[in-house]
Amino acid sequence: MWDDWKKIVVLLLPFFLVIVAAIAWLVLKRTIRSRFRMERQLRDDPDINEWLVVFGWSRKVLYGPTILMCLVAAALMLARETRAIPNLNAGIVGGIWLAVFFVNFLVDEYEMSVKVLLIALLLLLVLFLWLLFLGWVVPFVRAFRHLAVSVNSTGYLVIAALFLVATFVSWLRGLFYYVALTPNYLNIQTGPTETGEQVSREEYSTRIDTGDFLERLFGFGRIIITFSDQRRQPVVLLVGRIGRKAAKLESIRGKLAVDRYQAARENG
Repeated sequence: MWDDWKKIVVLLLPFFLVIVAAIAWLVLKRTIRSRFRMERQLRDDPDINEWLVVFGWSRKVLYGPTILMCLVAAALMLARETRAIPNLNAGIVGGIWLAVFFVNFLVDEYEMSVKVLLIALLLLLVLFLWLLFLGWVVPFVRAFRHLAVSVNSTGYLVIAALFLVATFVSWLRGLFYYVALTPNYLNIQTGPTETGEQVSREEYSTRIDTGDFLERLFGFGRIIITFSDQRRQPVVLLVGRIGRKAAKLESIRGKLAVDRYQAARENG
């Protein structure tokens, strides 16, 4: 009898959670101020022609190539496990995955400007020529056989899921922690309700940072907001499609310059 009740509870639990989520949404939808609601509000405002709403991604979003490689490796290992490709070398697949992860780790951990990247490539070239001169290239490559990584399809899927969850949490947080820039003010939202702060256009400045070359190759860069009040820490946002957002931000700031010039001319 108890086992029947457990099965009923497990069966009805997802439906119960959906109902609770729906009720919570109906109750809170008028108080929740998400990024999408702010964009709609700015779009419908007849006095605002240009605006930009951005949030900061977690740096785990830079592991996109690793996630893709995890999915490819999982598919290959599944083909090996089902005997579709029985002779597939799991160590080679794992080695390629490890190389992609290592490059992603470098992008995440270190800031690679063009100068630093060229120096690193030059050092690798010098190392290769030194090994070639000594005749150690083949033994050096063979030494990497001991680093062969063998993971089954489930393992690769779990790794991909971990990075996807971290990225999704970053996106979910960005629904309620974001910055809205308009020609007249800066709105800093710090919660799911109306918790936020408006800063007038004279009290802040913006800067685009795309100094990390590898990060820029992935389409990411930073929008840095500094304040006239030196006691306030700058707001640094890692954003995607940085080229498009930088152009939009320049247009907004350019409009500020025109407004200031017109105001000064009228006062004069």
